[in-house]
Amino acid sequence: MAGFFKKILSKFSKDKIDWDDLEESLITGDLGVKLSMQIIDNLQDKKKSINPDDIIYACKEEIRKILPPDSNSISDKTDKTKVILVVGVNGTGKTTSSAKLANHLKNSGANVMLAAADTFRAAAIEQLEVWGKRINVPVIKGDYQSDPSSVCYDAHFKSINSRVDYLICDTAGRLHTRHNLMEELKKICRTLSKNDNSAPHEVFLVVDATTGSNALSQAKEFNKATKLTGLIVTKMDGSGKGGIVASIANELGIPTKFIGLGEEVNDFKSFHTDEYLDEIL
Repeated sequence: MAGFFKKILSKFSKDKIDWDDLEESLITGDLGVKLSMQIIDNLQDKKKSINPDDIIYACKEEIRKILPPDSNSISDKTDKTKVILVVGVNGTGKTTSSAKLANHLKNSGANVMLAAADTFRAAAIEQLEVWGKRINVPVIKGDYQSDPSSVCYDAHFKSINSRVDYLICDTAGRLHTRHNLMEELKKICRTLSKNDNSAPHEVFLVVDATTGSNALSQAKEFNKATKLTGLIVTKMDGSGKGGIVASIANELGIPTKFIGLGEEVNDFKSFHTDEYLDEIL
C-alpha cells in the first residue's frame, strides 16, 4: 500500500495548492467522490492557514476525524462463546481470512473453533480443514451442499459445550446483488440466535483493497442484510491504495478491524489508525 498522496506534493508550487489536482488525487486513492469533496471543502474553509508544505498533514487530520478511534479489534472474551460471522463476495479471501483470524485469536490466548459454512464451493470445506490442521484449530463441517445454517447451528452448539471462546463461521461468497443469497445470510443469523439470542456477536465483511469503490457498494448491501460490525481488508500490501477504509467509515460508520498483508498465516494484524495514515499519506 504505497503512500500515493505523497505524489501530490510534486504538483504544487511553493506558494499555491492546486485544489483540482488534490481532489483528483484523493479520488484516485479510492476515497470516493463524496469523501474527497468533503475533505476539499473542509480544507478550503481554512485555506488561509494551510500552505502547500502542510497539505499532507492537513489531509491526514481530516481523514483521522472520520476513522473511529482505535479500540479492541474484537469483542472481549466472556464466559460465553462469541460468534464471529465472516461474509463477503467471491474471491475476497474469506476462508483464508477466517483461518488467519482464528490463528490471531489463538495466539492471543483464546480457545477458537472454525465452522465450514461455505458448503457449495468446490473444495471450500477441505481448504478450511487444511488451515485448521496448520494452525491447530478444530473445524466443524457438514456434508457438501448441506444447509450452511445447520452447519453454523451445530458448530455453535458444540462450541458452547466445549467452552470455546470464539467460533468463527466461514460463509460462502455471495454476490451482494443476489437477493436469495442475502436472504440465506439472514437465515444463518437467525439460526445462530437460537443458541444465544445475541449471536452473531460480530459480523466481519471481507473486502479486497484493490476493488476500490466497489467495496463500498458491497458494504452497503451486506450491511442491509446483517448489521456489519467491522471490516477485514485484504491485499493491503499490494496495489490496494487503502482509501476505501476511510470511505466506508465515512458513509456507513463501519470500522476496519483487521488487515491482510500477504499470503502467510501471520500476514494479518489489527488495524491501527496511525499506522494506516502513515502508510497512505
